[in-house]
Amino acid sequence: MIVAIIDGYTDEPAGLGVPPYLGIYPRYAYGAIKKARKDARIFYLTIDDLRFTFEGEQGIKTKNKTPNVHKTKEILEKADVIIYIGGLHTPGKYLSAVPSQVEEVAKFIKPFKGIKILGGPAFMGSAHEGGTKISSKELTLAQAVFDHIAYGDLEAFLYDFFTNPKEANPLRFRDYSELRDYALLGAEVVKQFPDYPDFVIVEIETQRGCPKAAGIGGCSFCTEPVRYKSIEDRPIEDIVKEVEVFYNLGVRHFRIGRQSCIFSYMAKPNDRVPVPNPEAIEKLFKGIRSVAPEVKTLHVDNANPAVIANYPEESIRIAKTLIKYGTPGNVVAFGLETADPKVAKLNNLNSTPEETYEAVKILNEVGAKRGYNGMPWLLPGINILFGLPGETKKTYELTYEFLKKILDEGLLVRRINIRQVVVFPGTPLWHIRDKVKTEKHKTLIKHYKYKIRHEIDYPMLKRLVPVGTILRDVRAEVFDNGLTYGRQIGSYPLIVGIPKEIELNRFYDVLIVDHGFRSITGVPIPINPNIESPKVLTYLPGIGKKKVVRILAKRPFKTKEEFLEIVEPEKREIYRDIVVI
Repeated sequence: MIVAIIDGYTDEPAGLGVPPYLGIYPRYAYGAIKKARKDARIFYLTIDDLRFTFEGEQGIKTKNKTPNVHKTKEILEKADVIIYIGGLHTPGKYLSAVPSQVEEVAKFIKPFKGIKILGGPAFMGSAHEGGTKISSKELTLAQAVFDHIAYGDLEAFLYDFFTNPKEANPLRFRDYSELRDYALLGAEVVKQFPDYPDFVIVEIETQRGCPKAAGIGGCSFCTEPVRYKSIEDRPIEDIVKEVEVFYNLGVRHFRIGRQSCIFSYMAKPNDRVPVPNPEAIEKLFKGIRSVAPEVKTLHVDNANPAVIANYPEESIRIAKTLIKYGTPGNVVAFGLETADPKVAKLNNLNSTPEETYEAVKILNEVGAKRGYNGMPWLLPGINILFGLPGETKKTYELTYEFLKKILDEGLLVRRINIRQVVVFPGTPLWHIRDKVKTEKHKTLIKHYKYKIRHEIDYPMLKRLVPVGTILRDVRAEVFDNGLTYGRQIGSYPLIVGIPKEIELNRFYDVLIVDHGFRSITGVPIPINPNIESPKVLTYLPGIGKKKVVRILAKRPFKTKEEFLEIVEPEKREIYRDIVVI
C-alpha cells in the first residue's frame, strides 16, 4: 500500500499550516493511516514539489530555493491513494511558501490512477484574496476530481477508510481520545518536511470550537463554529506528550495554538466571556518545558481581548505564565475586527473597542519588556476586518481613531492585520452576503489601509524595534531583487530586508537600521567596515552617503576606533560590540 499525502498548505482562523509551519492536517492524516495500516508506505509531498515537477522553475511561486528533491511523479504513479490537504480561509502575504487551491492541484493529480481524497478546510472552498464570496465552481471541481471528500475530520475518515473502506463516513468527527494515537504516530512525518529540522515550527492543537460561539453564537464571518459546534479542550497530558515526541525528533520550535483563545483553554463556560483557568495553563506550559527544556521557540496564537479585560487578575497570571515558560517575540492576536459598535453588534463580534483597549494595556504592562532575542516578551496583535455588513464611512474613521489612540498613548502592538472579509458557505454572513461592503467601499478601504500603514504602522514599528536594536536568530529565507528577506521563527515574526545577498537557510543576528510600513531593514553582525559594500555602509546609522566616501577612502581601518571617529557621535555606542576589524 503506497499513499501520497500532498500538503497544499492551510491558513484558517484558528490554525496555520504554511511553511515553516507544519500544520495539524498532514500529521494527523499520516498517523491515522499508520494506525490503520502498519504496512503502508506514506510519502509526504508539498504543493511546491508538484509545481516544480510539472512546471519547473516557473511553477514555483516564490523566489526561494527549489523544494526538496522528491521522485514526485514516480510516487504519484505508484500511489494507491492520493490525499490532498488544503484550504485558505484567511488569505495573507507569504514569504517562502504560497498555499494552493483545488483548481491548481486538480491539474497535477488528475492523470494519476490512485484513489483521490480531499481533506482539510478546502471542502468549504479557498479564498484567493480578501473581499471574495466563495463560488460553487471550486466545490464542483473538487467533486469531479476527488473520489472522496472528508467533510468531517480527515483523520477520522482515513482511519475508517484504511480499516474498512465500505464503512468510511466522510461526515464523521473524532474526539480527543481518538486523536491521541494519530497525533503521536503522525509526528514522524516532520522528517519529510522541507524545513526540518532546524527551521520547522510545529503548531500544536489545544482546543476545538469557539467558547463565545458555544454560548451566544460566533462572529458572522468565522468558519470555526461552522465546523465545530461545541467546545472541547485537549487534555494537558496529550499536548505535553506530543511536544515530547517532536522534541525527541529534533524539533525546537512550537506554537501552542490551534484555538480561538489561549486564555480560554480549560475555561469555565459563561456565555459571551468564559472564566479563565490560570492553573490549567500553568500546568500545561510547565509540562511542556519539562519535556522540552531547550526549546528555542514557544509561542501561542489567538486570544479574545474580552476575556482579558473582564478577568484581568486571572489574565495577568496567564500572561506571566506565557512569559515564564515561553520565549520572547510572543504575540496574541486580538480579533477586534472593527471599532464601530453598531457593526460589531450586527456581526456578533467578540470584543468591544473598550475591552480591546484595556486588554492591550494589560499585556503592555506585563509583556512589553524586551527579551534576549531583541523582541518584547509578549505583545498583542490586532486583527481588523473591512467589508462587514453595516459599515459606513464613520466605521473606518472609528477604527482608525481607535488605533491612533493606542499609538498616541505610547502602547505597543506587534502587528495590525488588515483583511477584507471572505464569505464562506455555512457562516451567518453567507445568508446576508449581498450586504458585504467590499466592492461598494473599495475606495474607502484602500484609503484607510494606506492611512493606517503610514500613520500608525510606521511609527509603531519604529517604537517596537528602534534603530540600533539587535534581533537574534533571523533565518535568511528568500533572495529577491538585490535583497535577502529573513525573519525569526515564531508567531507573526517581523520580516527583515537585508540589503545584500547572504547564504540562505542560516541564522543571523541582525542590526536594525531602517523601517518600512510593515517590515524593517537590517544588517547582519558583526560588521566589518573594511569589507562591507558601499550599499550596506549607506544603511548604517550615523553614516550616510557622504561619510561612505570617507570610509572608502580611509579603509582598511586598523582599529575599531578609527572607524568610529567617522560615525556621528550620538550613534557610536551602537557599534561598540558589533564592529570587527
